[in-house]
Amino acid sequence: MKKKIMASLLILVLTGCNQNKVLHNKDLEESIYTVVENEKNSEITVAPLTDFKWDQAFLFHPYTPQEQMEKQMGVEFEDRSNLRSRDDIYLLVFLHDGKAIQYAEMDRKQCDFSIGSSEFLAPDMDLIEINRD
Repeated sequence: MKKKIMASLLILVLTGCNQNKVLHNKDLEESIYTVVENEKNSEITVAPLTDFKWDQAFLFHPYTPQEQMEKQMGVEFEDRSNLRSRDDIYLLVFLHDGKAIQYAEMDRKQCDFSIGSSEFLAPDMDLIEINRD
């Protein structure tokens, strides 16, 4: 009986821990790269590239510290990309129901990205500008 209770508790703990993980979406990275690779494209329309529900997406520039990301998004976020120390990527972080759910590393590939004066993207306002050198 004790073994069953311990096993049940272990499952609950492990399940609870996994719910806080933010998925690194490599498929989305590939889709974004395909758009950027075509030099005729001057913007990325994000919503059609996603296959998950999201309310907001935040675009962070190279060297952005994790504390600044959390402050801007208003949620806790573990930056596993270590953006604070990198100049080769931008980071696109998606939120749903007030939680960070997925992120994508956007390889600069000799260009920069911008969402203009917007603080964040939304499914109906989802354009990222591509600024090529």
